[in-house]
Amino acid sequence: MRIAPYGSWKSPIRSQVLVEGAVGLGSVRLAGEGICWIESRPGEGGRCALMRRRADGQVVECAPDLNVRTRVHEYGGGAYAVEGQVAYCAHFADQRLYRVIAGQTPQPLTPQVAWRYADGVVDPRRQRLYCVREDHTGNGEAVNTVCAVDLRTGENQVLVAGNDFYAFPRLSPDGSRLAWTAWNHPNMPWDGCELWVGVFAGDGRLGEVQLVAGGPEESIFQPEWSPEGVLHFVSEWTGWWNLYRWREGKVEALWPLEAEFGRPQWGFSPSTYAFVSVRELICTYTSQGCWHLARLDTQTGEARQLETPYTEIAELRAGPGFAVFIGGSPTEPRALVRLDLKSGEIEVLRRSRQLDLAPGYLSIPETVEFPTTDGLTAHGFFYPPANWDFAAPPGEKPPLLVMSHGGPTGATDTTFDCEIQYWTSRGIGVLDVNYGGSTGYGRAYRQRLDGQWGIVDMEDCANGARHLVDQGLADGQRLAITGRSAGGYTTLCALTFLVIFRAGASYYGISDLEAMARDTHKFESRYLDRLIGPYPERLDLYRARSPINYTDKLSCPLILLQGLEDKVVPPNQAEMMLEAMQAKGLPVAYLPFAGEQHGFRRAETIVRAIEAELYFYSQVFGFKLAEPVEPVAIENL
Repeated sequence: MRIAPYGSWKSPIRSQVLVEGAVGLGSVRLAGEGICWIESRPGEGGRCALMRRRADGQVVECAPDLNVRTRVHEYGGGAYAVEGQVAYCAHFADQRLYRVIAGQTPQPLTPQVAWRYADGVVDPRRQRLYCVREDHTGNGEAVNTVCAVDLRTGENQVLVAGNDFYAFPRLSPDGSRLAWTAWNHPNMPWDGCELWVGVFAGDGRLGEVQLVAGGPEESIFQPEWSPEGVLHFVSEWTGWWNLYRWREGKVEALWPLEAEFGRPQWGFSPSTYAFVSVRELICTYTSQGCWHLARLDTQTGEARQLETPYTEIAELRAGPGFAVFIGGSPTEPRALVRLDLKSGEIEVLRRSRQLDLAPGYLSIPETVEFPTTDGLTAHGFFYPPANWDFAAPPGEKPPLLVMSHGGPTGATDTTFDCEIQYWTSRGIGVLDVNYGGSTGYGRAYRQRLDGQWGIVDMEDCANGARHLVDQGLADGQRLAITGRSAGGYTTLCALTFLVIFRAGASYYGISDLEAMARDTHKFESRYLDRLIGPYPERLDLYRARSPINYTDKLSCPLILLQGLEDKVVPPNQAEMMLEAMQAKGLPVAYLPFAGEQHGFRRAETIVRAIEAELYFYSQVFGFKLAEPVEPVAIENL
């Protein structure tokens, strides 16, 4: 074992490891006896490929010419629906729907109109696809509806209109009814939405409609029909996202639990439960930051835990005797797996990456709960430096990188993250914070951020760092903070309004809330009403919480990384911060990336960004890198 300063350890986790052979996995669907999913491929510019695993185990790509990705709500999700051997896919380039059969040329289905589609379900009897449509043909805000697309002609028929947003159109097993959720500005779906059911008339339109559950302060998640036609859903009525059903006109709780069976609906078609049979479903829920799997008898209410090696479980689907989901753990990257419900045997169908690292290079997260403002506690995961080839000089404490997740309505988890291991294997500790406002800890915890964005999240990140310093686990003079999108905003706030951090990295972070409120897309255009206050009525709060207005308080180095085609957080947000840092003579670096949107997808961008961040910290904190990386131009250093 060699002695070397923290930050200078040579690691086998090169920056290229983050993207070499790596894919993102999502949008799992069952297709007859087969399984479909989407792979996001950094090595192909972030293209999303539709994959199918046939009953004989053969895996094929269904449409090599398509980028299966929708821009509804800008974040997308639910970009395809499948019925038997046929899939109906949104193509990113033109947002049209295409009919896809593996081995055949995709055929355009919908017209060349500025319409976007998501979250579809096939009605084989009427030969229609029910989906959310976002209409960009007019002036002003896009118009969202639930529509029917004729699978023979591509003709669109609007079924439900009048609300600002829709999600989860779901067809009953007998084809007679359609369920969906709807909500209006200024709510986001996790603030409050409604669950509706409509009955089809003879002409294919929806006749009688009925409100089942939900409201302005009750969030509904994932309506799903049981095989016998009973509507199930997840509601936050008690303060926790729990399972319910609607039977004979009454709403019944299935399994009351202080845990979350729901997720924030940033993308379409998430799934946390699925039916195995008429009377049994399999479900996943999170408690204290870790996800669990269980079987639930819907008649007796008996629940039984299922042991798996995974702490993150998503995209859960099920059929007779089996379940399919995406699972990950602190030592296992995300993988698409099939679970035999009788034997308990797990079969890995597709890995997001091959992990060929000895355990001595892996940092295992430690759950931390730490005191924060107003006598409350907050949550996070601490990853200590780990590299069995190196030890630090006696008495040296490691630098600490505090990570603030995006959203801000979202959460971090303990699944193996190559980026985190990139830092810890070089001798830099990481604190991944689930600040107040994060999901997974109940509605009250999430609502800590109401009216307090830019305060609670910032203070929780700072108090988490202080906690580790007080425990002797981090060097208080070498604290950095990093985040993407909303996490980038938290980073900029912490660097502006606090003095604890010595450096920071903002990935497409918000610097001017007023500009964000004016310029962002429809889905998030009123998001800040709850997090900050109504705009423009509370313009004072928007200005008071915007780091760009208080650059006189900045006193430490900052690196800014930004996609030039970002519609969620436009490039001018980073450029304004850059100009302010330059004017004040503070160390600053700016890396703009052409062709990137909100969230980096290209392999070369991902590699360049993390190397630039590492180089930046090495210059600021004064440690030598074990291997050379391309330098970054840092002004005023």
